[in-house]
Amino acid sequence: MAQENVVSADHQNGGAENGSSKGVSFFSLKPQLFVQAPKASDAIQFYKAAFGAEELKREMHPKRKADQELPLILSADLKLGSSVFIVSDHNEDAVKINGCGGFGLCLETKDVSGAFSKAVEAGAAVEAEITEDEDGCCGARVGKLKDPFGYIWTICSITKADVEA
Repeated sequence: MAQENVVSADHQNGGAENGSSKGVSFFSLKPQLFVQAPKASDAIQFYKAAFGAEELKREMHPKRKADQELPLILSADLKLGSSVFIVSDHNEDAVKINGCGGFGLCLETKDVSGAFSKAVEAGAAVEAEITEDEDGCCGARVGKLKDPFGYIWTICSITKADVEA
């Protein structure tokens, strides 16, 4: 008989082992794939054709609007089954904005400040302070952290579109 891994309610979804009662609720966790620029559009088409992914939204890179430059994708949300993942073009500008290489994680919550503080208290390093950006791809509030293992976590507010979905 297989042994089940049981997690108490205190340790789920923002609970802490150190006795902290300050919990944070998360809406979703979205993996983010960074594709060598300018191939994110091709990757999106592949995921649609190969896996039946549905494109939910797309944000273009704000600095790539000149006619002579190929527009880059800052982020595109794709739904596959009941999961959503993000695809982005990866180039020097994207690294400055996203702060990482080929893979990242986007965590959505109503309490960005609480989630950010809790992660820093647990040992995460601040990569980008929380900013307000009404037109951003990740909601109105967003900050970035690096966990002790080198992974980048974007913590952002829930967008209106996500709440309505």
